[in-house]
Amino acid sequence: MHADAELVLVAAVRRNEGVCSACSRTSSRVHSRYQRTLADTPVAGRVVRILLRVRRFFCDNLECRSKTFVEQVDGLTRRWSRMSEGLRRMFTAIGLALAGRAGARLASTLGMPTGRDRLLRLVRALPDPPVGDITVLGVDDFAIKRGHHYGTVLIDCETRKVVDVLVGRDAEPVTAWLQEHAKPAVICRDRATAYAEAARTAAPEAVQVADRFHLWQNLATAVEKCVARHKNCLAEPVDTVLDESGEVEAAEPTGAMADRRRAHHALVHDLLKQDAGFRQIARHLGWSHRTVSKYAHAATWQELVVGQKPRPSLVDPFKPYLARRIGEGCLNASALYREIAAKGFTGSYPIVRKFVEQYRSRPDLTRAPRPPSVRQVTGWICRHPDNLVSRDTEQLRNILGRCPELRSAVDLVRSFADMMAHLHGERLTAWITAAEQAELPGISRFATGLNADLAAVTAGLSLPFSSGAVEGNVNRIKMIKRQMYGRANFDLLRKRILLAP
Repeated sequence: MHADAELVLVAAVRRNEGVCSACSRTSSRVHSRYQRTLADTPVAGRVVRILLRVRRFFCDNLECRSKTFVEQVDGLTRRWSRMSEGLRRMFTAIGLALAGRAGARLASTLGMPTGRDRLLRLVRALPDPPVGDITVLGVDDFAIKRGHHYGTVLIDCETRKVVDVLVGRDAEPVTAWLQEHAKPAVICRDRATAYAEAARTAAPEAVQVADRFHLWQNLATAVEKCVARHKNCLAEPVDTVLDESGEVEAAEPTGAMADRRRAHHALVHDLLKQDAGFRQIARHLGWSHRTVSKYAHAATWQELVVGQKPRPSLVDPFKPYLARRIGEGCLNASALYREIAAKGFTGSYPIVRKFVEQYRSRPDLTRAPRPPSVRQVTGWICRHPDNLVSRDTEQLRNILGRCPELRSAVDLVRSFADMMAHLHGERLTAWITAAEQAELPGISRFATGLNADLAAVTAGLSLPFSSGAVEGNVNRIKMIKRQMYGRANFDLLRKRILLAP
């Protein structure tokens, strides 16, 4: 027989009686015989077919709705099926792991040719896993189609397993689910008002815990706004001009982007002075609501200017030294390379040679390096001081020395981080008061917003529960969506989220 040929097994049932699938009564009166063809799991990569001789029996139970029935072999056959139970389990596992087309390609390679539709039907036919008693329930939303349709995922935070997946991210589906199941003792959630309302309505005795990850994420966003407001403090005080009063003033941003930002900022604020709302302005200008909000919340147009960020170079920390040596008349790239290599330069000679060659045609390259970006400084502030390299620590220290407002922001951020890391939620009220009194843009508004969900935030900063398991499963959902190219219907997506390994 050819190596690629099918392997055919001929078999028959040897027992004398059959069991009716409708009433579970046994019978030995044979009605007829016929042959069933079953696809089975492959052997050595070869397709296997089973030719099974089965009998049809009369059912002797007069009250049974079936007059005749076909005998079934436990672990091998089921009614109307043309595949063995072993092959069904393998197809189901492949469908859960890879879904349609990719699963069909893998199955054919393994000697089990099938179509993508069969795999998807098997996945859809699987029963939902049972929902037991849940002590700590995690709730979060995820995008089915970003910007259009969203869903809600419910997690048992103790077992880290998905409990259910709901359509929408409103309060109604979560409320209905909580009313149908045993009430959890703790509900971990983000700061969305919909989930808070659902928990208050359907599980009023449950302790609501605001997730620390989202709290820190919101604080980082507030810090970025604060740093952006004091962007002029990030640069070394070298490129300055004098205003009419004789005081030092930072140089104005220039270029086409700066001109657009200035004009758009003035336009939005003129419309706001005419009592126009954000949505009305967005419709009038043809902009998105988010763009209008960005311009409206910016006190000055300079906050909105984001210049082209140059790529960092290994020679940047040594530019002042190179500028001094070049100013002394040394234009020998080899000599300069040896000098900065002795000072810790880890780059190659061509980098230094290129810098010297550029200087010969553009002497202005020896100016001080560009200041760090707003996002860089935000990262330095929100990172643990021990995790900063010495160069970043020095730059941050210089910036804080020039800007007392950012120094206050750093103190507030590190106080909040200590409170969150060591679960000292009792300090939250005092921290909110201090942040509001500091009147820092972004941070003070963040602190005021915590009062609207004070109990849940205090619990999040006091109790060991968190939504870490929820965020991990949301990332897993994104992976499942990408496997199906974002085109899976909700029922199929739900089955794979609940049952895929």
